[in-house]
Amino acid sequence: MKVIVAGSGIIGIASAYYLAKAGHEVTVIEQESESALGTSFANAGQLSYGMSSPWAGPGIPIKAMKWLVAKYAPLVINPKLTWLTIKFLFKILKNCTAGRYKINKSRMVRISQYSKQAIAEVVKEHGFDFELRSHGLLQVFRTQAQLEAAQKDMAVLDAYQVKYQKLDVAGCIEAEPALVHVKDKLTGGLRYLEDQSANCFLFASHLTQVCKAMGVKFDFNVSIEKIKFDRQKVTGIQTDKGDYTADKYVIALGSDSADVLSPLGIHLPVYPVKGYSITMPVKRDLDAPQGTLMDETYKVAITRLGDFVRVAGIAELTGYDKTLSASGDRITQFVLKDLFPKAVEQVPDDHLWAGLRPMTPDGTPIIGKTPYNNLLLNTGHGTLGWTMSLGSGKIINSIVSGETPEIDIEGLDMFRYQ
Repeated sequence: MKVIVAGSGIIGIASAYYLAKAGHEVTVIEQESESALGTSFANAGQLSYGMSSPWAGPGIPIKAMKWLVAKYAPLVINPKLTWLTIKFLFKILKNCTAGRYKINKSRMVRISQYSKQAIAEVVKEHGFDFELRSHGLLQVFRTQAQLEAAQKDMAVLDAYQVKYQKLDVAGCIEAEPALVHVKDKLTGGLRYLEDQSANCFLFASHLTQVCKAMGVKFDFNVSIEKIKFDRQKVTGIQTDKGDYTADKYVIALGSDSADVLSPLGIHLPVYPVKGYSITMPVKRDLDAPQGTLMDETYKVAITRLGDFVRVAGIAELTGYDKTLSASGDRITQFVLKDLFPKAVEQVPDDHLWAGLRPMTPDGTPIIGKTPYNNLLLNTGHGTLGWTMSLGSGKIINSIVSGETPEIDIEGLDMFRYQ
């Protein structure tokens, strides 16, 4: 079967990989000059299988109000609110209940655990280096209230047999020895034992080459103008380089998916949440993180990638604007220095980066069928595209190939919003 995958971020590449393995003739079209130059380029580097959680949850509305006036706020909202932002915030609020949180987290963990298995299979089969570290992920708490609130996640983790440890301060230091310098700032943590860290861009580059070796065609510098359709069937994708036609079409365009699909009457609640990352060389190994951490207070991730530390976070609601702001640099540097004051010394000129995360209001990606019988979606992964990538690609291939997916895909497609 001939399949076109629109988008060559980590989600599009993973889709192409599994489709090609199944014997399909795959073409990937991408507006950039190579794979993974968008949101996949400098993400947090976390493979957060167990810690996969929606942003919307009980207590978030009150926290959000406090964040808006905080000095180091994890949330920044452009005061010139657009209708797009207002609609997204309203849908987020509807998911801030205990019941919705449990459902959404269970869906996210389901995909993430499936993806964990898939990444292990790819590593075993291909063995390329992408700075993988299997040191676990430590979620650090600065207050007793945060430690107690973590209880609500444990039931879901137990249900999916996720391996974790609830730690006191001494346990956190044992997991990440460099935290000994700031032990007075911590109250405890939750360690996800099977979570990992790795370089997403490096992995995507390697997997692109594997795909090419399997016969996948990558057409770069191609801009989509519109998707052509007739009744309930897509007939082609019109681009600035001509029309592309296939038997099946997979849209994996991240934050651009909603705009491309809107003329078809498919209105996805995917919002471009801008996030920042800084990447800096490690000064001394023992004073730097050994794996990956999440600071629960500031919602900032700190990840070890080879001889570098990457710090990522901030949710900036400014639409499709990718302009670098001083706030992103200030907050990420503050959290790094606050938890690992001796980790880095030199700050490179090009250390700051920003990307648009394709967020859904319930946190769960949109994977699966549409009202068009030959059009599928693989988008809306938010901050967890790297974590969920291979599992999402396997699901897409199962659907295209007419097979029953290996995991339950209830609630993953676009129809949950109707």
